[in-house]
Amino acid sequence: MNENDKKKACFFSSQKPLIIAELGTSHNGDIIKAKELISAAKQAGAVCVKFQIVYADEILHPNTGVVPLPGGDIRLYDKFKALETSAEFYTEIKEYTESLDLLFLCTPFGMKSASILKELQPQMVKIASPELNYTGLLEEIASWELPVLLSTGVSKLADIEKSLDICSLLPASQICLLHCVTSYPAPETDYNLRVLPNLANIFGVSVGVSDHSSDPELVPALSVGMGASVIEKHFCLSKNDPGLDDPIALPPDDFSKMVKAISRSIKYGCEKTIHDLKEERGNDLIEKILGNGVKKLAPSEKANYSRTNRSIHALRDIKTDEIIKKGDYAVLRTEKVLRPGLEPCFEKMIEGKAARNDIPSGEGIRFEDI
Repeated sequence: MNENDKKKACFFSSQKPLIIAELGTSHNGDIIKAKELISAAKQAGAVCVKFQIVYADEILHPNTGVVPLPGGDIRLYDKFKALETSAEFYTEIKEYTESLDLLFLCTPFGMKSASILKELQPQMVKIASPELNYTGLLEEIASWELPVLLSTGVSKLADIEKSLDICSLLPASQICLLHCVTSYPAPETDYNLRVLPNLANIFGVSVGVSDHSSDPELVPALSVGMGASVIEKHFCLSKNDPGLDDPIALPPDDFSKMVKAISRSIKYGCEKTIHDLKEERGNDLIEKILGNGVKKLAPSEKANYSRTNRSIHALRDIKTDEIIKKGDYAVLRTEKVLRPGLEPCFEKMIEGKAARNDIPSGEGIRFEDI
């Protein structure tokens, strides 16, 4: 497919939803494991596999906090650092993916990973929920004029509107909003799937779901009934594997169940899908999953707002009255223990300003600090 064909390609159809197996970093840098995941995902019914190009320094600060793992607590930064691989690694997995007639998809997290991804000449790009407000990254990706998936976990309507404004050079047919709940795992009852047609009507673009819930069938089947053009779900070979997302991912048998549930939903339509699931799982549960259709932060993700998404953080200890220079700050996820800073749209205004207060390395730079 040449460059013009890529720009014209349309991947978003509610009659034939794009089923994405999110492989993320479950390969742990092992090319053999990566190929096993790709092959297993195809056999389970995926038509697209997604990876993440991870470089710790463009995601978070070393002081951002720790995550509990079976071997003990580890700095989140160190976990991401261990997941870094070479550009050649992604070239090889893209070639293998396409040799199996699967669509290759990847998420960049900053300018370095975006540069690597651009060299791979992808047909489509995915922006993760925490980067929905990363102005500089969105501007770069939009300039490629490729179809874009925008994940909208831990976001409000205003956040979505801002991101779409940045991507306004793209035709609406090339944009899909992925409704998402930024919690791992996310309760099925937090998904409020009636929001899907509302988002489509408000913004005039396709919609889909990036599903972090545990059940392989409920959210995907109901999402298709609500008009989803894309269903993304984490995939693993085993929930006991050591990947960061493996505990909340679907192993092959469960992923196959999901694919079959999606097919049934397409075949029988919205009303029958809802009716049958209410008969099988109970009216109250299904109504809670469908929700009221009002776009709000889900209960399980409220605490993550302004922490999971991006803001401007100091990269060194900055003393009062010091002039802040380029390289003294970066747009990062706040995450665990640091304070949030200014939104990424203010990044170009920081350079040359004097610090009013001491700003410890890692902490967010606020209006009152400059």
